[in-house]
Parts: sequence; C-alpha cells; structure tokens
Amino acid sequence: MIQVNDAAKIAQDTLTTFYPRAQNIQLEEVELDEMSTHWLITLSFIDPEAMLFPTFPKPRNYKLFRIASDTGEMVSMKIRELK
Repeated sequence: MIQVNDAAKIAQDTLTTFYPRAQNIQLEEVELDEMSTHWLITLSFIDPEAMLFPTFPKPRNYKLFRIASDTGEMVSMKIRELK
C-alpha cells in the first residue's frame, strides 16, 4: 500500500499537469476509503485568472482525487463541491 504522502504527491503532480498555472496549492483533506482501496485527496488552488479581479479572499477551486492505494494509479479527478 502506498503511503498518504505519496498519494498526495501524485494528486499534486496531476493537478499541476492539468492546471500548470495553478497558484497557492493547498492540501485540504485526506481519507482512506472504507474498503482501503483508494486514497481520497482534496487539493485547493487559486486560478490565475482570479488574480485579475480585486476581490479578497481570492476564490479557491477544489479538486477531489481518487488514488489507488495499492498501485498509486490516479483513478479520477472531480470537482469537489463545498456544502
């Protein structure tokens, strides 16, 4: 089984691949699912286009990554809705 820090690194690498201009990336949540088959990693970041507008605080985007706990394969990336 891969360690949580490895899963978080895979999620961050994937995020920066798809969003190379993402700024201020933060680890928000980590969880091992009930079957211990996937790490669920939530990252947030600021879209550079948000920097063009004088708002504070800057709006953050949240992405939920599902990483296979046995292989480290990135299975999915979804928009993380806040409620």
